[in-house]
Amino acid sequence: MRISVIGCGYLGAVHAACMAKLGHEVVGIDVDSRKIEELSAARAPFYEPGLEDLLREVQQTGRLSFTTDSSAAAGSAVHFICVGTPQKMGENGADLTYVDAATTDLLPYLAPGDLVVGKSTVPVGTAARLAVLVQAQQADAHLVWNPEFLREGHALADTLHPDRFVYGVNDGSEDHPAVAILDEIYSAPLSSGTPRLVTDHATAELVKTAANSFLATKISFINAMAELCEAAGADVTQLADAIGMDDRIGRKFLNAGIGFGGGCLPKDIRAFMARAGELGADQALTFLREVDAINMRRRTRVVELTRELCEGSLLGKRITVLGAAFKPESDDVRDSPALSIAAQLQLQGAVVTVTDPKALANAARRFPELQYEPDTGKAVRGSDALLLLTEWQEYRELDPYELAATLRNPHILDGRNVLDAAKWRAAGWNYRGLGRP
Repeated sequence: MRISVIGCGYLGAVHAACMAKLGHEVVGIDVDSRKIEELSAARAPFYEPGLEDLLREVQQTGRLSFTTDSSAAAGSAVHFICVGTPQKMGENGADLTYVDAATTDLLPYLAPGDLVVGKSTVPVGTAARLAVLVQAQQADAHLVWNPEFLREGHALADTLHPDRFVYGVNDGSEDHPAVAILDEIYSAPLSSGTPRLVTDHATAELVKTAANSFLATKISFINAMAELCEAAGADVTQLADAIGMDDRIGRKFLNAGIGFGGGCLPKDIRAFMARAGELGADQALTFLREVDAINMRRRTRVVELTRELCEGSLLGKRITVLGAAFKPESDDVRDSPALSIAAQLQLQGAVVTVTDPKALANAARRFPELQYEPDTGKAVRGSDALLLLTEWQEYRELDPYELAATLRNPHILDGRNVLDAAKWRAAGWNYRGLGRP
């Protein structure tokens, strides 16, 4: 099928490349000429494992192109809206400027029978509002909401082999004409057993925000347990193992640490609360305020623990932060707990050096006042304390015996609880984990 993808940021670029991989003819459209130039040259403007290889592969087939010209959408049967919905400045709600603009720009190029498919994460009620615009322009066109469930670092697999599809159509019916069209687009993963669910617009919008809120709640729950374990002298990792054996609970997302960040979970739970308030159902989501508060409190706790490692004072102490991205296999530093902690430490008098395999350029744009060093060996040399805040594999594999000789003081705070505490202590390190004795 001929497909247009409106918005070529993280979601759009990945979706466009994967749709071409599935055999469709795809044009990606974005107002950012630099981004389009990069993608046209098969260079990803952000780090995602495997994306550049996929871009080269599908562009050689001629099935994928990129442009800044909105009129390129004409002739496509399906149009995916993949733009961002950031948090509003000074508010909790989502900024729908880009979603509204993308839809409005697309309207003149719609033909009878076309499908407009929203993939952006939006407040409930957005699809119904946009459907009115689409129908007013082209009565025989349809608007569907088809939320994405990508994990940064695993986005290609999550698009090509997702764990489910959700189609939100206006009447929630399997007989809606949009269902057959989306089934054709996703025929490959559907044929391999990926389940799909047809819902109404509102339910499809809520699926994504509810899923993110549940995951955020689970992360904050185990971090709250880490606080309790520290007070009681218990071990949160063993606690998580034990409760995770209950299949009603499960072990995933029960890893205590410095909390969640990135461009999705923090802003999505805040937008969810804001929208609930607009609908008069704000009491239903008041627990998310505490989820958010627990998450932000983890950053302060890491600063406190670092001060303890440095014998009560951060003033003049050399601290090396391992990791700038909010998670491994990504260069995304939006609302990164690691960078927030690094900045707080520096404000309190520490001399902070940050290292990361992929995210230093983005980090330097966000926090230019911090020091950055791409070479891990140089970054840690002469430090008073080492903070592992993003669990890149290369940091998990560091040799504590070799590393100990390069630091001024062998102190380490394992902010992700991924290191072997006994091994590091045997190598002479003062090891601290989160929620561990």
